[in-house]
Amino acid sequence: QWSSPPEAIERFKSQEIWFAPPQFYELCRLCNFSSLHELHEFSSDRALEGCERWMPVMLTASDGYMQILPGDELYPEDPDYTGEKKIIMSTDKKVEDLMKEGSVFHRIVIKNINDLAVYVNIQAKYKHKNPVMINSHLYYNSRL
Repeated sequence: QWSSPPEAIERFKSQEIWFAPPQFYELCRLCNFSSLHELHEFSSDRALEGCERWMPVMLTASDGYMQILPGDELYPEDPDYTGEKKIIMSTDKKVEDLMKEGSVFHRIVIKNINDLAVYVNIQAKYKHKNPVMINSHLYYNSRL
């Protein structure tokens, strides 16, 4: 069934469908656009700007997880792009405490499989759009 990004997020929130965190992140980014035409114009305008390779780094907290993305203050200087290093980041702190202590965010907070939240306050590179910050368990007023 076809759904707009905000509709798909609503279906995710109601547990009708499920998305992995990277797809949830991209749907939140698509919420910046009110039409397919607007998205097409944006992608055409920034097509030659470039892109970067991302590898989310999982941080295990006492009550959930975070996928830490490039630019976040917790992102390692030398991420494990291949999985060969078997780097595991963990803390005894709660997710809420990590969020209160931090100031530079580019992360997906995962409380459980159906409770995701995107937090971004960095400038996106290559003229990209940051995702609209949406918590999957909170009401979201769609722009579409």
